[in-house]
Amino acid sequence: MVLTRAQAVAHLAVALDTSERDEVVRLARVLAGRAGTFKVGLEAFTAHGPDLVREVRDLGAPVFLDLKLHDIPNTVERAARNAAQLGAAMFTVHASGGEAMLRAAVAGAADAERPPAVLAVTVLTSLDDAALEGLGIPGGAAGRVRAWAEMARRAGCAGVVCSPQEAAALRAALGAGFLLVTPGIRPAGAASADQRRVATPRAAVEAGADVLVVGRPITGAADPAAAAEAILAELCAP
Repeated sequence: MVLTRAQAVAHLAVALDTSERDEVVRLARVLAGRAGTFKVGLEAFTAHGPDLVREVRDLGAPVFLDLKLHDIPNTVERAARNAAQLGAAMFTVHASGGEAMLRAAVAGAADAERPPAVLAVTVLTSLDDAALEGLGIPGGAAGRVRAWAEMARRAGCAGVVCSPQEAAALRAALGAGFLLVTPGIRPAGAASADQRRVATPRAAVEAGADVLVVGRPITGAADPAAAAEAILAELCAP
């Protein structure tokens, strides 16, 4: 699969995971035009709140608000409504909250003038089969991810967050049009750090991923722009 540069950029979401507001804004400016989406997660959001989401959004790229909402359905519906009003293009809820909670999130998001895509987080990429067994969740990551992804589709979610290792099976089972967002993306030679279920950018796209979430390999690089360009080049290579 050979992508154009525009297609490669659209696939790339950069995780702006830092507590420093100036660093978030600097990275967003440096990487503008090199990433199709900027992810604002728990660390940045708990440090600076909704205003940071609006600030990053106003720099020109869609915002992926990654808060992994997980509460009773009524609370999640209201929180989803608030997230949608911030102008995020996508936001996350956790699939383990159940189908009623996922439906509530979709309902809350639908109130926005431009409803964002609601994504259900399946199994965190920091967990492997052994870790799930330790949590009392049998059957391994692949089976749990597929079960929760099917539930998310029934609930009306636009897609799921899964590791790239599950992407091919989900794409085959759920077909086109259901978003697969994959963290755990590590360019060849990069350290996996606390991630367990990982893949290279090219392998993830070939498996069917729509959005590749990349954080430290870009934001922790001496030259973030060059690191992003290297990933784009990998995606565009014949």
